[in-house]
Amino acid sequence: MAAGLLKTSGGGGRRRRRRGGRAQPMSEINVTPFVDVMLVLLIIFMVAAPLLTVGVPVELPKTAAGALPNETEEPLTVTITAEGGVLIQNTETPRDQLVAKLRAIATERSDDRVFLRADGVVPYEVVAQVMGALNAGGFSSIGLVTDIGGPALDSSDG
Repeated sequence: MAAGLLKTSGGGGRRRRRRGGRAQPMSEINVTPFVDVMLVLLIIFMVAAPLLTVGVPVELPKTAAGALPNETEEPLTVTITAEGGVLIQNTETPRDQLVAKLRAIATERSDDRVFLRADGVVPYEVVAQVMGALNAGGFSSIGLVTDIGGPALDSSDG
């Protein structure tokens, strides 16, 4: 119990004052608020990062093809939804305006590659019509986007 009554040296915890009664400026940086803010920002970015993947939910067919290498320019993506709607990137586009919009986009882009995503339930006729519109719009390199893990369809499996 007596140990609690001992004082520490250094003036009992009082700060020294300058002449004139002004307080001496603090020469230490309090890092705790900085660390708190950084941890909150880290958590916000960790939660928000998966939400930044933009896309239209479609059920892609599965194939044995591998993934394409990444490019420097963001690829143009055209999506056909299960209901038959056509989206350029994330903007829904009526089919009668598709070729005109694709031509306008083609003049601004240096790459003529486009990725076509179509829901698995969309008839082949609709996919072929959109591919024709892509070609008429100035995009000659069309990549069909599929999901991995499908059947290989070759005789070497066994």
